[in-house]
Amino acid sequence: MTGNGEALLLGGAAALGIKLEAEQVAAFRQLYALLLEGNARLNLTALKTEQDIVLKHFVDSLSCLRGYHLDTPAKVLDLGTGGGFPSLPLAIARPTLELVPMDATRKKIDFVRETAHTLGLSRVTPVVGRAETLGRDPELRAQHDRVVARAVSALPILVELALPFLKVGGLLLAQKGALSGDELDAGAQAALEVGGRIQEVDEFTLPSLGDARTLVVVEKIRATPPRYPRRDGLPNQQPLFWTAKG
Repeated sequence: MTGNGEALLLGGAAALGIKLEAEQVAAFRQLYALLLEGNARLNLTALKTEQDIVLKHFVDSLSCLRGYHLDTPAKVLDLGTGGGFPSLPLAIARPTLELVPMDATRKKIDFVRETAHTLGLSRVTPVVGRAETLGRDPELRAQHDRVVARAVSALPILVELALPFLKVGGLLLAQKGALSGDELDAGAQAALEVGGRIQEVDEFTLPSLGDARTLVVVEKIRATPPRYPRRDGLPNQQPLFWTAKG
């Protein structure tokens, strides 16, 4: 990562109210190099330029720290982590978090595991599998204080997949782009169906780029009914209260 990339990282983090120490910047520099190397082998991300990777992966991942919902020690499941986002940036910025990156693609989880080990992020424990299946695993269901999800599915789909993993009182932090009123309304209905309620809708722009972002905070207020999540593929094929796909 060049000096310009580091300046983008520090400036973006500062715009979000986050101060990165020198050792954390060094860890991001190493993560950048590992991501480039891994992407050449595994096609982890479509982003190629330094600016895009720093702003749209690193800084965007840190944006879920808005609202201070991750400022205390917590067990956090990262639903659909892909190449490790937001888990790896969060592990660097908030080392007290216990992070569980989850993805259905084994090669991506293997990369996240190897990268966490190389960076010395000992509190990162990746798991491979589909949310519909793992959401019924008693070792994972209702075991997490937070779920983070970055650009994963429409909100009604996401709440069905995410809330089973949360303890009652836990929070889903859904990182979205610009959000339509219809999707938000359907997400609110779906949240109530699976044991939650929307607590906050935080609209902002990504530092430097100005891209629209929305952080939707959903609180789990009661146990998720045993029938959720539905079987593999069904939440996407037949979203709760939602007819528009994507």
